[in-house]
Amino acid sequence: MALISSFHMEVTLGYIRLKAKICNPFDKSKNVELELLADTGAVYTGVPSRLLKSIGVVELSKRKFKLAKGRLEEYPVGEAYIEVEGNGVTSLVVFLPDDATPILGVTTLELLGLQVDLVTGKLKPLELYLLLKNMRLEYTTIIFGILRGRMYDMWSSCT
Repeated sequence: MALISSFHMEVTLGYIRLKAKICNPFDKSKNVELELLADTGAVYTGVPSRLLKSIGVVELSKRKFKLAKGRLEEYPVGEAYIEVEGNGVTSLVVFLPDDATPILGVTTLELLGLQVDLVTGKLKPLELYLLLKNMRLEYTTIIFGILRGRMYDMWSSCT
């Protein structure tokens, strides 16, 4: 059974497919719209090489990836601007073989502030954390106070 929401996301048997726009990071008028499979097991977003090259995305380096079958393969990576649900970010993309399924990796999802809700099978806003130095000191003080209180309780029960 497939469900289609208002922002062009389709859920089929546990897979989330959504429409995205992949753009040249320096010239967003050079872009391609395609359907991606959200893959929380993939670190980076992967797009067939011919599509990335058609919009002028440049190979910057190569990285080794462990495939689902367990073997390591090296693929080129570059940077692209990726828009999903009206939000966009620059992210690393893998130049996949031309017959590969395009995937939206977890790094891009997190940069977009999104995560996969495994219960509903939809994307939802990511709960973002920001730990500031002052907050860390307060947390350390609270923990020390709790530990100190326990140590005092232990000491007083021994006397």
